[in-house]
Amino acid sequence: MIKLTRLNGEELVVNADLIQFVEERPDTYVTLTTEDRFIVKESAQEVVKRTMAYQRAVRLLAAAG
Repeated sequence: MIKLTRLNGEELVVNADLIQFVEERPDTYVTLTTEDRFIVKESAQEVVKRTMAYQRAVRLLAAAG
């Protein structure tokens, strides 16, 4: 799960495994595999960075377990 911020400042937590697309135009749109879509304050690069950190943490936990 990663924490993102909607344009109105409301924080939301997203299951990073469900992210299908991240687009900047110029706002950042996140589309999930469920076809839900929302706009966030973070850049596409930041969303990718947080998603990669989440995936690394999941792999480390799986390897340790």
